[in-house]
Amino acid sequence: MAHLNSPNSVIDFIQIFTEKAISILFKLPNMSKMSCEGSAMLDHARARRVPTPGKATILALGKAFPSQLVPQECLVEGYIRDTKCVDATIKEKLERLCKTTTVKTRYTVMCKEILDKHPELVTEGLPTIRQRLEIANPAVVEMATEASKACIKEWGRSVEDITHIVYVSSSEIRLPGGDLYVANRLGLKNDVGRVMLYFLGCYGGVTGLRVAKDIAENNPGSRILLTTSETTILGFRPPNNARPYDLVGAALFGDGAAAVIIGADPLPGQESPFMELNYAVQQFLPDTHSVIDGRLSEEGINFKLGRDLPQRIDDNIEDFCRKLMGKGKLVDFNDLFWAIHPGGPAILNKLESTLRLKSDKLECSRKALMDYGNVSSNTIFYVIENMRENLKREDGEEWGLALAFGPGITFEGILIRSL
Repeated sequence: MAHLNSPNSVIDFIQIFTEKAISILFKLPNMSKMSCEGSAMLDHARARRVPTPGKATILALGKAFPSQLVPQECLVEGYIRDTKCVDATIKEKLERLCKTTTVKTRYTVMCKEILDKHPELVTEGLPTIRQRLEIANPAVVEMATEASKACIKEWGRSVEDITHIVYVSSSEIRLPGGDLYVANRLGLKNDVGRVMLYFLGCYGGVTGLRVAKDIAENNPGSRILLTTSETTILGFRPPNNARPYDLVGAALFGDGAAAVIIGADPLPGQESPFMELNYAVQQFLPDTHSVIDGRLSEEGINFKLGRDLPQRIDDNIEDFCRKLMGKGKLVDFNDLFWAIHPGGPAILNKLESTLRLKSDKLECSRKALMDYGNVSSNTIFYVIENMRENLKREDGEEWGLALAFGPGITFEGILIRSL
């Protein structure tokens, strides 16, 4: 299967892929590395702003995906066929959802070979958690490894200079965890400090940034590899009218991985910081723990989303943003750039309206959702990559916010500064 060389090739690729996609919707995983577009042109000498001494910065970014690209217009036929669904009303619902998500393309680990080997994955009521983990565990480690390799290559320093690894995933369960497997595959030192963040959901990527920031700023000279990796294998199942959210997942979520290198006081001439992590806040909304509900069972993972989720976020987002902005004495929302985890179009639309943002402010989030779907903890890094290209403009904003939301309801936010 041909690999994509840059995010911009995604849309062009659809024309080649569409005719075959319905008949071969799933293909065996074969990871395709994707480093940041145009990253080689960014060096320290061109940085427009000087990093704040002692503050953590993002020094490099990489990503990776399974080789299988699924155009959204082909999703319904493939999903209905592979799950052997004969309910016409379910098909109609999925078709409507696929149109409203704004997603155009996604990557997936699931493949025809897996379904042929494990027909029980699409059989209602059978215990399949063992089989799902046997597929998911190695898949997320492989994607995380490839994303990390792309990131380290862009960084330009030796893997021996990595002092810590922070590993984020809601897609694997085992001991030891993926942090150890990735560290071993990359050849990291055996005394590398490891942190594993499991089952945080969509805000996990920003949590990882906050944790890496704390490590970098409290351990002079440290360099932290933060990697996130997710697959929908645990939640893939046949549609059921009793589980309407399964269709939302089928229409919205994708698979992939991302990685960044974090460090304070970047080395002139050796490292190329492009974003500073200035101030971070995590906050939960009391008595909202049931609004996003995920449960692991013998059949995999089941999610329920409350219909009031966008409104709950909307009711609290302005005060949360003001708390972050206060550290930089910032006032006007439209003076900032915005890297928001695109949980779905409804959340982005609500935030744009409530914060009275100009229509182009969430463009990078909308593009990430369109190109990759909601890839849980990874997605914020795809947004940041889009943002990095935009901020190379001479008139690019200096300050911005990185935001994500997830179970709790939990808000994660970072005041970030473009360098």
